[in-house]
Amino acid sequence: MTSVPERLRHPEKRNNPDNPIQRKPDWIRVKAPTSKQYSETRDIVRENGLHTVCEEAGCPNIGECWAKKHATFMIMGDTCTRACAFCNVATGQPNPLDPMEPVNVAAAVAKLGLEHVVITSVDRDDLADGGAEHFAQVIGYIREMSPGTTIEILTPDFMNKDGAIETVVEARPDVFNHNIETVPRLYPTIRPGARYFTSLELLSRVKKLDPTLFTKSGLMVGLGEEKQEVAQVMDDLRAADVDFITIGQYLQPTPKHAAIDRFVTPDEFDSYATLARGKGFLMVASSPLTRSSYHAGDDFRRLREARAVQSAVSAG
Repeated sequence: MTSVPERLRHPEKRNNPDNPIQRKPDWIRVKAPTSKQYSETRDIVRENGLHTVCEEAGCPNIGECWAKKHATFMIMGDTCTRACAFCNVATGQPNPLDPMEPVNVAAAVAKLGLEHVVITSVDRDDLADGGAEHFAQVIGYIREMSPGTTIEILTPDFMNKDGAIETVVEARPDVFNHNIETVPRLYPTIRPGARYFTSLELLSRVKKLDPTLFTKSGLMVGLGEEKQEVAQVMDDLRAADVDFITIGQYLQPTPKHAAIDRFVTPDEFDSYATLARGKGFLMVASSPLTRSSYHAGDDFRRLREARAVQSAVSAG
């Protein structure tokens, strides 16, 4: 895990009041990573000078995923230009883009022999295109070096910059993911640098540009949202023709981050899954430890199967 001191990692949160970190319930605890496969994945990431959201965001599933040689690569550096209240990625002035990063990411994907890879990034509001062309280059090199690998991207909103979404869609990822994160009422405190309807419009636009692309979005719960607000977000995502929704428990990274309002129970997650399926999503992943890229490869296979069944029903 990263060793950057919190005062340097989150200077903008330094003066926030402390929110004590609550003890996790039994259903959300995970074992520390110790496997040989975990170490091998970590070594490949280090050798190629790469960043992963698994480490930078303190994902609780890192041990399980890295043991299976699944990793979510975080491109465009390890420093974000925004300061969301839930996120443990470092905030500040980023370094210039590394022109070798697209090749290095593709090389790591090839070494790991990944069938499915997830590529995400920090927000880069300092760049003219928000980093869209860099995403496109990474996709292109992976296609070249690992033509059998399917590619899922988890993008920022590119600050709604002209042509950014088109650039990424034209690179032809298999899944275009952009997380809505929380309900609109909580955006001013939880996601102050973003706009709810900008994220919805991005997802809708991706599908209009290429209806064959799978679209995906994720939501955290346990931040103080109400069930009817979550249901409304589901309706909004379906109106944007989003195929796949993920719902997981928010976990507070440090005392300076947003406090957990409550731990949502497994039964409530099951209820959200039932509700989402009833609203017409092709795929739903809803559990305390669900994250955007958790089991992404298996979920992608199921997503394709679900579309094939839907198409057959429509044709019949």
